Amino acid sequence: MDTDVLVVGAGPTGMTLANELLLAGVSTVLVDRLARRSELSKAGGVQSRTLEALDQRGLLEPLLATGDHPVTTGHFAGIPLPLQGGRHHLPWRSVPQVVIEGFFERHLAAHGLHARRDRELVGLAQDDEQVTATFADGTALRSRYLVAADGAHSTVRSLLRAEFPGEPGTLTIVAADVRLGGTDPATSHTWGEDGHWAALFPLGTDARGRPLRRLVLGGPDRSLPREVPVTEDEIRDGLRTVFGTRVELRELRYARRITNASRQVEQYRHGRVFLAGDAAHVHLPLGAQGMNTGMQDALNLGWKLGAAVHGWAPGNLLDTYHAERHPAGAAVLRNVRAQSLLMDWAGTRDPDVLAAREIFTDMAELPEVQGYLGDLMSGMAIRYPMPGTASQPLVGRPAPDLDLGPARVHELLRSGRGVLLDPADAFAEAAGPWSDRVDRAGKGAGIEPMLIRPDGYVCWAGADGADGLEAALTHWFGAPR
Repeated sequence: MDTDVLVVGAGPTGMTLANELLLAGVSTVLVDRLARRSELSKAGGVQSRTLEALDQRGLLEPLLATGDHPVTTGHFAGIPLPLQGGRHHLPWRSVPQVVIEGFFERHLAAHGLHARRDRELVGLAQDDEQVTATFADGTALRSRYLVAADGAHSTVRSLLRAEFPGEPGTLTIVAADVRLGGTDPATSHTWGEDGHWAALFPLGTDARGRPLRRLVLGGPDRSLPREVPVTEDEIRDGLRTVFGTRVELRELRYARRITNASRQVEQYRHGRVFLAGDAAHVHLPLGAQGMNTGMQDALNLGWKLGAAVHGWAPGNLLDTYHAERHPAGAAVLRNVRAQSLLMDWAGTRDPDVLAAREIFTDMAELPEVQGYLGDLMSGMAIRYPMPGTASQPLVGRPAPDLDLGPARVHELLRSGRGVLLDPADAFAEAAGPWSDRVDRAGKGAGIEPMLIRPDGYVCWAGADGADGLEAALTHWFGAPR
């Protein structure tokens, strides 16, 4: 065996997973077909739940220290959502994907893990014990498990012949990284009477401190084949059509055409091979859903693979990756399709669509609707199906970042182990047999007892006493040694 886990794809999903595996003490090889890391910004927003997960690993402050990453807000179909309090402990941030990839690359390298680049996967075979990956240069790697994080055109998915049902792309829009001049538009989304529209999002600044923007353009007659290059003249024409002479293009840094294809694999697990990120689900890049969903896939899977490698995983633990993340991915595809419809993505100006959008915009003024949409778009609406979810509101949800005095809950999770909050010191005997994989903390704090998985999700709350705790420990952390 060459390594415990082979991760194919060194984007945000693959590097997040590699970090989780390092934390779990699992030998990991990370490969990518590209000879060097992409310098394209690609995604641009980090939602609340992903920021919480980064904080739980001690990575949030170092990431934000890499540059100017302003607080921003989410939106639903171009309708801005105000910053949410309550469970949204951390507001959204504008952090381009290229920054996240560079940050993770340096972080992993500091811990001895360097992506092996220019490694094109061409073959895949597995048996009951291992996975063998073959590369174009004739080399091969054997691993206990393999994870496909190799994007929308996943080679691993193709080699598996995994079903990838859904809707094919029917149109394209333009996404570009630009520096603009003139009057700054007052809203992130602007529609013209003729159906042409533009969306603008912050991307931080360039090396000289000048603001950069992600520009998205669409509307009638703007859907061209993906292979047609995007030109500066096309960008200028799109800006002029929507904004007139108020906004001008100063610099075009990068542009591509994206489609509205919507697909999801039927199974996230294929024996010893797992699919994550865009290899498992593709959709329009609306509302910072794609990159964040992939990183959440990795956070869910990493500790489970670690448990399996170390021999204490319960029999069905790896299957819970599909059971938990497939519904989460399906929910993202559903909300993106709804947004696309309400945004009139094709610029039809259909009166029925406009009427629905007008009513929905009015509804979005209601605090209850804002809260629902804010949870949906930020990843905070996810509640994993777990024993206890029917009777305990906390179970299945992200643990609140309680201040316990000497440390916050997020800080306790930086070990990559489970955490039992035991304020009355009542569960020392019950939890003792799992002390090699679960830390106990919170003595004296005025909080509810709860058991938290390494990925930050509550899997037990203390209403049913020691018997319920022991059942949850066995269910998620296996039999004690």
